[in-house]
Amino acid sequence: MSTTTTPRLAPAPTSALSLSRTTATATRVLRQLRHDPRTIAMMILIPCVMLFLLRYVFDGSPRTFDSIGASLLGIFPLITMFLVTSIATLRERTSGTLERLLAMPLGKGDLIAGYALAFGTLAIIQSALATGLAVWTLGLDVTGSPWLLLLVALLDALLGTALGLFVSAFAASEFQAVQFMPAVIFPQLLLCGLFTPRDNMHPVLETLSDVLPMSYAVDGMNEVLRHTDMTATFVRDALIVAGCALLVLGLGAATLRRRTA
Repeated sequence: MSTTTTPRLAPAPTSALSLSRTTATATRVLRQLRHDPRTIAMMILIPCVMLFLLRYVFDGSPRTFDSIGASLLGIFPLITMFLVTSIATLRERTSGTLERLLAMPLGKGDLIAGYALAFGTLAIIQSALATGLAVWTLGLDVTGSPWLLLLVALLDALLGTALGLFVSAFAASEFQAVQFMPAVIFPQLLLCGLFTPRDNMHPVLETLSDVLPMSYAVDGMNEVLRHTDMTATFVRDALIVAGCALLVLGLGAATLRRRTA
């Protein structure tokens, strides 16, 4: 008498984005981060500390702080969120957590959206603290609304989160994740117009800067610095930064796959 066994089928991943699954993923990530106070401190406090130091580095030249402080208000959150997100997501990959989650009926979109929601929540806190410190404590003089500064800072932090999620797929260790920073962040930092106007650069570098999202983050901050009202250029810059963040999140979802059968 022969018996046959029915093979157990892995649950098919769902394709539709679910609010409940997304929020459950975000809650799990935030619960894990709660037990890592050093990571939380780095995300929330480091940009504030850097702005505080920068203000008093230029203590004898407040105009210099006004001219570059707004730009750095967007750059600092992008850098810190990139570092923290890439390392935290890599830990999930190497520990097998993502492998187990992908074996469940959980869509890739739910995973990426959940991670983005969790880190985005911290990005809101980070950006609000940094903007409030710069404008109302350190005396950053801006012509436009501080709320527009906060908007760009938040979009930059979300872009850093998206970039961190994406590059974590190509790193085998935390050290390798940090090594992506010179490749992904430093070129944008040099070409974004922070050190010299982009139209003063070599034409090749100026063209390259036109396709880097950090350039539009700096341009958006400068628009708030110089204009009282929201300009069309500001709207364009903000939409480009937001669009790049969504594009990179989509690429991050494409890198999520099971590594074992």
